[in-house]
Amino acid sequence: MSQLRLHAEQQYAEELAALARNDSRPRPPSWNLSPWAVLTYIRGGTLEDGTVISEKYVGDRRLVEIAIATLATDRALLLLGVPGTAKTWLAEHLAAAISGDSTLLVQGTAGTSEETLRYGWNYAELLARGPSEAALVPGPILTAMRSGRIARVEELTRIPADVQDTLITLLSEKTLAIPELGREATAEKGFNVIATANNRDRGVNELSSALRRRFNTVVLPVPDSADDEVRIVRNRVAELGRSLEIPAAPPAAEEIRRVVTVFRELRNGVTEDGKTKVKSPTATLSTAEAIAVLNQGLSLAAHFGDGTLTATDVAGGLVGAVVKDPVQDRVVWQEYLETVVKERDGWKDLYRACRKVD
Repeated sequence: MSQLRLHAEQQYAEELAALARNDSRPRPPSWNLSPWAVLTYIRGGTLEDGTVISEKYVGDRRLVEIAIATLATDRALLLLGVPGTAKTWLAEHLAAAISGDSTLLVQGTAGTSEETLRYGWNYAELLARGPSEAALVPGPILTAMRSGRIARVEELTRIPADVQDTLITLLSEKTLAIPELGREATAEKGFNVIATANNRDRGVNELSSALRRRFNTVVLPVPDSADDEVRIVRNRVAELGRSLEIPAAPPAAEEIRRVVTVFRELRNGVTEDGKTKVKSPTATLSTAEAIAVLNQGLSLAAHFGDGTLTATDVAGGLVGAVVKDPVQDRVVWQEYLETVVKERDGWKDLYRACRKVD
């Protein structure tokens, strides 16, 4: 059976192997690649032997350099930004390039416990023989400490504050006490933590100043230009289309640009030409959601159309992404349709399709 989604180190195994072959620069302890090679893996390029490395992150090169340099020290990295700014995507690829393993992951939720961040127990073994190394079930962070690899903590601000503080001693002392065994686990060189967080969702638990000091924070912005956002969406839609084996032609550049333009204008509260102010909905309208809208449209086109993405295929996902609040957002969306979409040259088909969905 084929996997629905490959981990980064599996999907890009050939690129990582080529980078390792061409990498003669100094590597920090336990790193699979040098910082230069990690940057090339993330930003893309052509190696000396002609191997083309695909671009994984479109954005400020300096931010990626800061993130990599942070992980080469003993300071943890916090990727901060609004939803859809590729925090998880970048964290996964950094872990894959540095450790060759992006699976040491703690997914933060309101129900995340201290045991998830520390360790648990095999209770059958525990009851039979008492506390022992055999009964200990290490979590992703403890596993990363023992092997000198990168651990990831997703949605750090969704974890309850008292559980977050479990990380303070771990990040400052690089040790984890296991009182049941009368010992402590110490981190091997190469161990570090990449956390992601955003403060736009409800239920956010602010980080304490003590914990925040343990991280070097890199803020990931939304794409600066429409061209950058279109490029991100085009690449990810094509990649996901291949992975999901959607039997449809890749979306035309015009359809991608239209979806991206709608998202950017509603997000920024003004049209791209700066001439018309528009109201913003409650939805985040991130780049990730634009990718989801287009993938849904491709699926519709493939299975219920002629395989070519049209405005009719896009409209349902577009309205669903914008109208999260059925009262407030619907008013914003209808006003945008009438004042912007309806009057824009070449957008009449999108206007009619969206009105039909409404």
